[in-house]
Amino acid sequence: MDYEGLIIRPPSEAYSLLLQVTTGCSHNKCTFCGTYRQKKLKIKPLEQIKKDLREASSYDDVDKVFLCDGDALIIPQPRLEEILKLINDNLPNINRIGTYANAKSILRKSVDELKTLRSLGLKIIYLGVETGNVDLLKKINKGVTYEQMVTAARRVKEAGIILSVTVILGLGGIEKSIEHARDTAKILTDIDPDYAGALTLMFVPETELYEDYLAGRFVLPDKFGFIRELYLMIAESNFTNCYFTSNHASNYLSVKAYLPREKEKILEMISSVIKEEDLSRIRPEYLRGL
Repeated sequence: MDYEGLIIRPPSEAYSLLLQVTTGCSHNKCTFCGTYRQKKLKIKPLEQIKKDLREASSYDDVDKVFLCDGDALIIPQPRLEEILKLINDNLPNINRIGTYANAKSILRKSVDELKTLRSLGLKIIYLGVETGNVDLLKKINKGVTYEQMVTAARRVKEAGIILSVTVILGLGGIEKSIEHARDTAKILTDIDPDYAGALTLMFVPETELYEDYLAGRFVLPDKFGFIRELYLMIAESNFTNCYFTSNHASNYLSVKAYLPREKEKILEMISSVIKEEDLSRIRPEYLRGL
């Protein structure tokens, strides 16, 4: 397989074939993210993708494919359809194709185009929401508004594609901790995703947010401040049927819950951790990671 640069994927794609169809990210301006800073956005040549799929056809038990890098939906619809058809032709046991996407690239696709992609196997999209706070969306240079984020997310769901979103604890620092948590609960309610994952902010060198931290312009909440944000996000959000997790390695407290069914139970657990401030119940610093 031909891979250019650092390749990342969601935890739930750990056993998927990673097929790099683009390099970089179509936005690549978020102040907290350095993942694709050293890559230029490009669509990989079709011949290279065909070569990778021919190689993958010799692998055993490939039933899931994840399209890398940061935003495969930026690929024009005819080419993307062609790639999905090639995946199906070369990997007949495929039952799911997934990809990262940002709101702008989703909004470039109509519902009918997304339905076509779903019919070709694209069954899950991962969307980085990060925050529901309007001021913070601008400050982190997310490149989309609250309304655009919600519209894009709902378009994915209308097309029948599973939607998994991520939010980031601590993104508002101490100053906007409560507003960030509450507004994020609001956007999660408005989106009503199938899956939601909370990560905890970890600084990446050479990003604008890291420079703000070094200069004292951005102050993180303490360990239990992050967990208070997690509590508020769960307490004030209302889902139809969502699997909510905070089991990423960046988090101090691991949560896995079906909401709303397990809401009271999980809030009681988080509340007890906050009340007791027992460090033995949270992930130690040396085990945290991106």
